[in-house]
Amino acid sequence: MRIGVLGTGNVGRTLASGLLRNGHEVRLGSRTAGNEAAVAWAAEVGGPASEGTFADAAGFGELVVNATAGAASLDALNLAGAEQLAGKVLVDVSNPLDFSHGMPPTLTVCNDDSLGEQIQRAFADLRVVKTLNTVTAAVMVEPRLVAGTHTIFVAGDDAAAKAQASDLLKEFGWPAESILDLGDIGAARGMEMYLPLWLRLYGAKQTAVLNIEVHAGA
Repeated sequence: MRIGVLGTGNVGRTLASGLLRNGHEVRLGSRTAGNEAAVAWAAEVGGPASEGTFADAAGFGELVVNATAGAASLDALNLAGAEQLAGKVLVDVSNPLDFSHGMPPTLTVCNDDSLGEQIQRAFADLRVVKTLNTVTAAVMVEPRLVAGTHTIFVAGDDAAAKAQASDLLKEFGWPAESILDLGDIGAARGMEMYLPLWLRLYGAKQTAVLNIEVHAGA
């Protein structure tokens, strides 16, 4: 599959490399073609890897991944262009974190809305699936780094889009029984609001390579 990844930070490059390893063609997108990090990534990984603008990546991808910083996601998607995104599945891994006042960050949106919902409202023809935002980038593509079984969440309004996103998760090594469908895109509120707790867990355990497992009563 051709996949466009928006965002050239650690998350975007890690996901793009993981998708390449799983046999996909990947184009990494940024605000401008020739982005230094994107060019270096494409040269390092080789194979069916390329880079370009957000619009280039969105147009290239049969499926698109939003790995931009949450505060910049809507702007990045506008630069990608509604016509390039229409009808496609968007796997949204972003978090609305605001670091402007230092650590720990606050959320730019919470409680009665979420970034995932804002993206879905802004691009009605886009099939948004929120997932992978509750783990660090390395765990996204290699869940085995965390010992034992643990849970990853998906949320979205389109069942077929969630199934397609779940197939990508399985390719990364997430077992089907570890993928928990939380329902419609409104569940992105809880998924994004989990991040302040994740940051506390990170501090307590002194590692980002961690996750939680959801158990139900007998």
